[in-house]
Amino acid sequence: MTSRVDYFVTGTDTNVGKTLVSAALIRSLASHGLKVAGMKPVAAGAEVRDGTLWNEDVALLSGEANVSLPTHVIAPYLFKEAAAPHVAAALEDQHINPATIYTAFEQIRAQTEAVIVEGVGGFCVPLTPQTDMADIAARLQLDVILVVGLRLGCLNHALLTAEAIAARGLRLAAWVVNQIDPAMPHQAANIEALRERLSAPCLGSLPWMPVPSAALAVDTLDFSQLPHWPR
Repeated sequence: MTSRVDYFVTGTDTNVGKTLVSAALIRSLASHGLKVAGMKPVAAGAEVRDGTLWNEDVALLSGEANVSLPTHVIAPYLFKEAAAPHVAAALEDQHINPATIYTAFEQIRAQTEAVIVEGVGGFCVPLTPQTDMADIAARLQLDVILVVGLRLGCLNHALLTAEAIAARGLRLAAWVVNQIDPAMPHQAANIEALRERLSAPCLGSLPWMPVPSAALAVDTLDFSQLPHWPR
């Protein structure tokens, strides 16, 4: 029996390329013939299109999947304001219920052989007064892929995130470098510092992309280093 290929994708911050890497993972898994879908439990920053809420990240994940699912399952919580989840929820007089997220995940899991769950913001971003994104990852018990946005301060952010992942009893399966600041000096030295300090394998370094491309990311990254990856 083929092992499932489920991962939780987090990042050192917001806007570091989590959606790009998640879309690339989905695209690659689909190319291996697996039934795969993406999930973004909480998405903030949506607009009304044709009478329904539309979010770019959710659209990108859905566009790469080969299993069609309703938006309310892919993204149980979709907010208009591009703000921290608990702030965006409060603005719409909503409350994020983790049980709703877990139910949606099980619905997706029942229809697929692989699920890529993309977090929101960084690993520990608050969702409610009692719950953060790390709690969701811990409850789902998925191996974690960390996207490191290469910019000043990323070493500290990456190492602290790796510690937080371990503290929640999860495995850091791999990490990805994304060159989000093309003008950053000493990029190679920073990447080497992470290689020396993170025990998980690096899947590769994504180049600066003015327009993110999942296809280019698939060609750049070596997903075969991931556990349970299809051969």
